[in-house]
Amino acid sequence: MKSEIQNRPRRLLLCLDGVPHELIRKAQDRGLFDFFNAPTKLLSPFPTMTNVALSAMLTASPPAGYESLYFNRKTRQLQGGIRKYLGWRTPDKIPSSYMDELDYQEPLMFEFLIYVAGETVWRSDMRRFREGFLATPNNRDYFAFLKATDGLLHSQGPERLAIALESLDRILKEIRNVCGNETEIVLFSDHGMNLEENKRANLGTNLRRHGFQVQADLGDRRERSVCVPAFGLCSYAAAYCSTDDIVPEVAHSLVDEPGVDFVVYRDGDGVVVAGEDGSARIEKRGANGGSSYRYASINGDPLKLNSVVAALKNAGGIDAEGFGKDGLWFEKTKAHEYPDPLRNIYLSLQSPRVKHTADVLISLRDGYYYGWSPFGRLIRLAATHGNALRSSSNAFLMSTHRHLPEYVRADDARVLLRG
Repeated sequence: MKSEIQNRPRRLLLCLDGVPHELIRKAQDRGLFDFFNAPTKLLSPFPTMTNVALSAMLTASPPAGYESLYFNRKTRQLQGGIRKYLGWRTPDKIPSSYMDELDYQEPLMFEFLIYVAGETVWRSDMRRFREGFLATPNNRDYFAFLKATDGLLHSQGPERLAIALESLDRILKEIRNVCGNETEIVLFSDHGMNLEENKRANLGTNLRRHGFQVQADLGDRRERSVCVPAFGLCSYAAAYCSTDDIVPEVAHSLVDEPGVDFVVYRDGDGVVVAGEDGSARIEKRGANGGSSYRYASINGDPLKLNSVVAALKNAGGIDAEGFGKDGLWFEKTKAHEYPDPLRNIYLSLQSPRVKHTADVLISLRDGYYYGWSPFGRLIRLAATHGNALRSSSNAFLMSTHRHLPEYVRADDARVLLRG
């Protein structure tokens, strides 16, 4: 449902897919977007993927999976994939209800073409968005989503995106001259991006070496079988296991794979995080505003939080059972190497971020990706996203009219975007 007239300035809401906070801040340093206030760091949920992020930011229905190719837990096989991009955008190709709010998005085929013809798609996207907004009655909000920015960064890197942002700056200044202060422009992104060349993490080879079968269909419930959907070239992966009892073994077998930063899997009401630096359990107590979290080391410190735990203990912020209030954890870890890690990683598996939640989520190091091999040979991967590190987690949010908090969680963004 499109936004109705609000008792506030008309709002142009514009999402730039994949643009990290770092690059929009540098654009402002060069004099672009000088009519905006400073950008907020909008913390994208793990895995830092578009549909996961936007469904959280807009309090919308969860997508079926982390990408268009996903494992269906009911049928126990892969569904979706490249077929999503063929033909028209029918209801079965709409991943989340947030898309019902969009006034502009690129034609369906552009979703794939942005990675192989980013320049053409970008220019077409800009033209279509500009024409659509200027043709809309000036008494209601307008919400546009531009995906070509993600394609430019993936395939050509930040230098090419910088040129595209100059074009966008000119368009937004034109819009501002036409609309004046009666229209607030809100610019934001869904996730960040690591800005370096990436090479493939060989997760399938690793699992086979540890005695697992890697296959697309787990319907026969073969013992020691795993499905790891491979589609977009991203710095995360999701694993689905044939039986529950092999989940911890699958997770820990991946820790020694070059490129794997950490793995996380459910353990009762908590989650276990394991990486090169050890393993720990994240537990939650309470709900909503009264939530508290505990980071309990099993061996080592995979999330580099022991110093934070010690500081909170010294300040009386952690109780006798080791739990600290959610708000306090947020303040102490929002700028961490893994932003807001306890709540973010816990909820990645213990909340319905997607309809078909993985058994194991794998966060890769910056500089590594997992995905569809033919796609990897088609493009040079200059940047990517998906992991829980700061580079991918730090999206941005900024307004021409409002000064916003320095950090905002994705789950708290809707009131700032739509309220």
